[in-house]
Amino acid sequence: MTRTCIIFNPAAKGEKARRFVAQVRDLAGEAVLKPTRTPGEGRALARQAVLEGQEIIVAAGGDGTINEVVNGLADAPDGFARARLGVVPLGTANVFARELDLPFRLPDAWAVIREGKEARLDLVQADFEQNGKPRRHYMVQLGGAGLDARAIELLKAGQKRALGSLAYVIAGLKALREAKAGIVAEDGHRRVQGQLTMLGNGRLYGGSFTLFPHADLKDGKLDVTVFPQADIRTLIRFWLDYLGGRHEGIGGSVQFQCAELTLRACSPSPVPFELDGDNVGYLPARFSVRPRRLRVVC
Repeated sequence: MTRTCIIFNPAAKGEKARRFVAQVRDLAGEAVLKPTRTPGEGRALARQAVLEGQEIIVAAGGDGTINEVVNGLADAPDGFARARLGVVPLGTANVFARELDLPFRLPDAWAVIREGKEARLDLVQADFEQNGKPRRHYMVQLGGAGLDARAIELLKAGQKRALGSLAYVIAGLKALREAKAGIVAEDGHRRVQGQLTMLGNGRLYGGSFTLFPHADLKDGKLDVTVFPQADIRTLIRFWLDYLGGRHEGIGGSVQFQCAELTLRACSPSPVPFELDGDNVGYLPARFSVRPRRLRVVC
């Protein structure tokens, strides 16, 4: 079998994760297993795996684990050329796995990895500053600035593990009650202002919700959805549109596609942004598409 390393998040889904350890020994005894012990460690482990000559780096966890592994590939010299990404979904929402229609049962997911079929997918690159120094971080599936990133800030430790997706709903309702800063989105052709900006590489957000109806992981474009207001009225309108099968302009949003985008806050207060479900920095930030940069076993 191709040299394979599994980067595994022991905290993902608790009991499901413990069963994974036992099952993976039977299914993939020849693979190298690298468990993460602290948030963000998957990035360093993925880089290390590439340097060790591993050819498939499997992210076994949720979207955050996948994002860490992808950024670890980026950190290694020629990492995207030297190694491919594999996915075993063990997280809460598993949006990227749903986008690719990957199986959730471990034996089936491992069969996909063993078969080794490859797809080349776009990546979205975010450039920003942190403590006065330039930073770069890649996005696989989705991102956002404003309300959703603030909800992630409000998410209490251990709450996601205990409540799953409900934890995001609770944190989102708390964020909804707060004052919101304006966010300006510019792509060189248009300038749109709102209180919540969502970024899509794929179609899905938060699970199986289609937020970006025209998105394609291989089209070289970033899909942008800007909500002028992030309040309870927008939330109600969003759900009415969604349940009615409407995705164009959902919730009164402005939607467009671009290859590059800059997001800036309209106030001096720090406005966070998230990539693949984890906050990584504060605006301003510049986002650009890197066409078919990521090799995925799927």
